[in-house]
Order: sequence, then structure tokens, then C-alpha cells
Amino acid sequence: MAEATVDPWEAALIADMRAHDGAVTNGPLAGHPLLLMTSIGARSGARRRAILTFSRDGTDYVVAGTAGGSPTDPAWVRNVQANPHVMLERGGEPFPANASIVGGAERDRLWEAHVGALPWFADYPAQTGRRIPMIRLTP
Repeated sequence: MAEATVDPWEAALIADMRAHDGAVTNGPLAGHPLLLMTSIGARSGARRRAILTFSRDGTDYVVAGTAGGSPTDPAWVRNVQANPHVMLERGGEPFPANASIVGGAERDRLWEAHVGALPWFADYPAQTGRRIPMIRLTP
């Protein structure tokens, strides 16, 4: 499967992450907890890479489908709905994980914890006009 072309900004961000054991040292995302997730396109079947800010819930990673404040869910949410088997990369080491979209009270708990760890996420619901999906990534 072919992987989509990476734009120069994204390529530099990924290179920075890989050079510093997963930490971003330059630009607007410096200091943010980031991981790479490769999912399989729901329609295309192609590998799709996303750079995601995460929080933790035990040994699981938790990500929010904010799409940077877009009024629609990011494409990777549809991808993990169609195929929950993903590859994550954190600290330069790829590893498999299973993605699950979390609903109900558990979704709300994860959202509150995510905002507690990453306060800038608090503005996304008003900005997007939608309920932000929460996804648990279990290695």
C-alpha cells in the first residue's frame, strides 16, 4: 500500500520527533505530546498517517478527533471505524494498537481528563460546533 505524500512542514515535524525520541523541539507544537498513527483509509485502503496530540489513560493513548477545529470529524476517525488496527509511533518506535471510539460516560470522562492534561482542547467544542469524538488507542 502506498503512503500519501507528506508536505514539507509535516516532514520536518516528523524528523524533529524522530531525532528527539518523540519530543518536538521546534515550532508551534514544541513541547506537545505527539504520536504518529498510521491507519488504513476507509475507502481507499491506503495507509494514512496522522500526527496526533495525546493524553494517557493507564497504558492506553487517548486522542480527540478535533481536526484542528474543523466543523467535521477528521478522516482518520472514519478510517479507525472501518479498520481499528493501527500502527503508532512514539519515541521513534512503531508498535501496533487497536483503536476504539469511546461513547457515553466513558467518552465524557476521557474528554475531561484530556482537557485537564491539554487545556487548549477546551475551546474545540465551541469552535467546531460538534461533539468531539474520543478515541482510545490500546497497544
